[in-house]
Amino acid sequence: MDLKKIGMFLKLLRKEKGITQEKFAEIIGVSARTVSRWETGSNMPDLDILIQIADYYEVEIREILDGERKGEEMNKELEDMVLKVADYSNQEKQKVTKRMCILFVCGAIAFTIYLVMEYLGVADKKGIQEDAASIALGFAYGVMLAGTIYASGYLAKIKAFKTRLLKRSN
Repeated sequence: MDLKKIGMFLKLLRKEKGITQEKFAEIIGVSARTVSRWETGSNMPDLDILIQIADYYEVEIREILDGERKGEEMNKELEDMVLKVADYSNQEKQKVTKRMCILFVCGAIAFTIYLVMEYLGVADKKGIQEDAASIALGFAYGVMLAGTIYASGYLAKIKAFKTRLLKRSN
């Protein structure tokens, strides 16, 4: 894929519609800076946004990916498959987001429990109370660490590294 060619094609399509980057960004639901990055070829839209763009400009996804118009019709089965992949991708993103929200809520509850125990002075007492406070605080820190790793994008890098290690050991 030639990102520069795709960017020039997206710019051409936008100019044909006679709209600004800001207006197009508003229509698609992204920032004008994002549209600029697409049109300069420094970035590529996500698949679900790519489908929106193709619908708006009334072109095939393949034409956008090739960076030029095609005279022939796109295979309907291929288009259906791409739409299914986009739907699946969105569903997976929603599942992960929901899991992260649940995890963060649990972490916030654990941290609140620790703060209450600390405020009441229970966390300073020896025995089960101190252990419970330590567990709550440890869980809260663990959730914060996991959330930070996930949100920063390092989780994908860790998975890729793990996969490479497992392939080497086999």
